[in-house]
Amino acid sequence: MTNPGEVSLKIAFDVTRTRAVLRAGEGHQAALAQLATRFPAGGQRGPQFAEIELDDFLVGIGELSAWPSPEDVVWDEELAQLVGSVLDDADAAERQLEEGGTEGFSQADSLDDLIGLLGGDWIADLTDFQRRDIGRLLALRHGANFSVPGAGKTRVGLAVFAAMRQRGDARRLLVVCPKSAYETWEAETRVCFRTPLSFGVMDKSPGAGLEIMVVNYERLDRSLAALASWLRAVPSMIILDEAHRMKLGARGIYGSACMALGPLSRRRLILTGTPAPNGARDLENLLSFVWPGHGRRVVTGAVAGGDLAYASQVLRPLFTRTTKAELGLPPFDPKIRYVDMPALHREIYDALVGRYSARAEASRDDFDALGKAMLRLLMAATSPALLVEGASSYEPLTYQVPPLEVPQGGSLYRLMKNLPDYELSPKYQEALSIVAENAVQGRKTLVWTTFVRSIRTMQRMFASYQPAVVHGGTPDREDEIRRFREDPDCAVLLSNPATLGEGISLHHVCHDAVYVDRDFMAGRFLQSLDRIHRLGLAPGTETNVTVLASRGTVDEVVALRLEEKLEFMGRILDDPSVQQLADLQEEAPMAGGMDMADVRALLRHVDAVAAR
Repeated sequence: MTNPGEVSLKIAFDVTRTRAVLRAGEGHQAALAQLATRFPAGGQRGPQFAEIELDDFLVGIGELSAWPSPEDVVWDEELAQLVGSVLDDADAAERQLEEGGTEGFSQADSLDDLIGLLGGDWIADLTDFQRRDIGRLLALRHGANFSVPGAGKTRVGLAVFAAMRQRGDARRLLVVCPKSAYETWEAETRVCFRTPLSFGVMDKSPGAGLEIMVVNYERLDRSLAALASWLRAVPSMIILDEAHRMKLGARGIYGSACMALGPLSRRRLILTGTPAPNGARDLENLLSFVWPGHGRRVVTGAVAGGDLAYASQVLRPLFTRTTKAELGLPPFDPKIRYVDMPALHREIYDALVGRYSARAEASRDDFDALGKAMLRLLMAATSPALLVEGASSYEPLTYQVPPLEVPQGGSLYRLMKNLPDYELSPKYQEALSIVAENAVQGRKTLVWTTFVRSIRTMQRMFASYQPAVVHGGTPDREDEIRRFREDPDCAVLLSNPATLGEGISLHHVCHDAVYVDRDFMAGRFLQSLDRIHRLGLAPGTETNVTVLASRGTVDEVVALRLEEKLEFMGRILDDPSVQQLADLQEEAPMAGGMDMADVRALLRHVDAVAAR
């Protein structure tokens, strides 16, 4: 028996707020040991002490019903509030499913009702789909907005904060976002509120007087203590913008930092158009930030049977999404063009993946070392010469015009080092053909490639089209983007999705994109597509997207895996436009009509322009 007033079990956060700490009172050690075994990995650290991952604890919170003295269990206040809000939202979502969907899932029945919720200080216009999304998000304590770029997720997030301010539930907003989004948040804050809110970017320490503060994901880990104090000081809200950046959850640096800050806020909201770039695990981690325990449990249960239509129905009450179809964007149909590698290119590629010709055997160790990394195979599918270090890391390839005859004997490895002397990469040839045809029509082209050395090589090859170049090492990227937008002689922009995949709009000047290669990151592919296909396109605008792939290489593996990932995301989000991207239509290469004399003439012209 427990004496009156005696605590049989105390449940609290650990110092990181990513684990639940269970401390048993005297005489309850055996009960704690039995309880700990009900959770993954047990978690017991001593006879009276157990530590369990927060998500695991909340997934199995029902196990506490077996505790012998429930009336003597004491909860830490912050953890109790977290559990209460998660369970309230789980109940609300369940009721909505029983009522048949998300229609009417809102606290506002009319525009006047919604404006009343936002308060008299709100002055920004709202579209029909923004009002719908705000209403649905306000019907829950926490939420997720998975709308496509251009749908106004920033304004929706600010509206939710405005409603929290009006109710007195939050006085501060922490926005975690990429640096490229700072300007958008500041501009929208000025537009949305009659009385300007104090806005700032986190410097060395959080601004004590700020009502809205933005911080980038890279700073979170080293600023956790300061940010925690800022959130605790007054009732606060937290928004993760481009939330897919923390898709690894507690296993990643960004994710673990976000998970630690989440419980300190009265309301949590995530914004991203690509919530499941690699499948269900990413979605679990994002929703676990919003609803610890419940998020993972509901995703796991929804997808367990493999029926994605059912999974979408189950998950729908937990998020809102405005699709490209709702934005009224002109449709586009991306194509994939398979190119055949020249004979020498094929022989070298085969050696890299372990299929050795007679002359490749002599350099087998060299090819084994080069062919081990997947990124190297992606390079090799464009040109194996990219694998050979030059005078500098990003030295561009220089193609021989006209190409030399391939010698019959000699080392294949030596031939690889000098491959540009013997052949032009078919991908570069195809990209050059597309850029050239578009330039004749006065159309600008955005060319994507994963590798900086590939960018530098095409910069030289495309010199006559005065290319703008943006990659991680570009010191004046704003000037380069401005030149692409404004200079009529600049017909092409060369970049990589890792650098330019987010936070930039090119749809007013560019309607053609070419992917020289793609990696396995489906979210990055979708984000990069949105640079030229987003809200603001004129009706009837023709948008052309061409993906290049070398036949019989890792490019085909990438295409297959991206198809599977995009199909999953499209089905989960019930968005046909994403599903459409999972099945690219194949079309014939355009450069196939160019004979070697055409290629030589074009390269001579490029070399002549570059030498001026």
